[in-house]
Amino acid sequence: MVALRVEQLKQLKDIFARFDMDSDGSLTVLELAALLRSLGLKPSGDQIHVLLAKMDSNGNGAVEFDELANTILPTMKDEILVNQEQLTEVFRLFDRDGNGYITAAELAGCMAKMGHPLTYKELTDMIKEADADGDGVISFNEFSSVMAKSALEFLGISLSSS
Repeated sequence: MVALRVEQLKQLKDIFARFDMDSDGSLTVLELAALLRSLGLKPSGDQIHVLLAKMDSNGNGAVEFDELANTILPTMKDEILVNQEQLTEVFRLFDRDGNGYITAAELAGCMAKMGHPLTYKELTDMIKEADADGDGVISFNEFSSVMAKSALEFLGISLSSS
């Protein structure tokens, strides 16, 4: 059990570092929202602000790693971290050049290699659906969001957008 907690802590620290965009050791409300979405959660803006306020034990308006760990680890399911790790591996398979984004060419190439060649319309539709910020590429957060949504739809679970 202790070894499991140590591994969970390490994985959570890796996830924290990935979303600490300015590497200042804390998460802003936007960085916290991105982290939660990558775990498949869809909190509203109000829910994120309430969560940040509850987690922010030192009152500085941001969440440091220890505050995140103290809040999440007691209730964290092993599957969340394992799934996050597997999702990262799948993302890396698509992100052929390792730049942190999946381009249309990378998506088309991987789908063809898997025996599912895409038409131009299918490719543009997939990019449009996944590309939440409209920059023409799919980031890890966008990829995570689409995969979580697909998994939930496959299971017949729908999340309200509230």
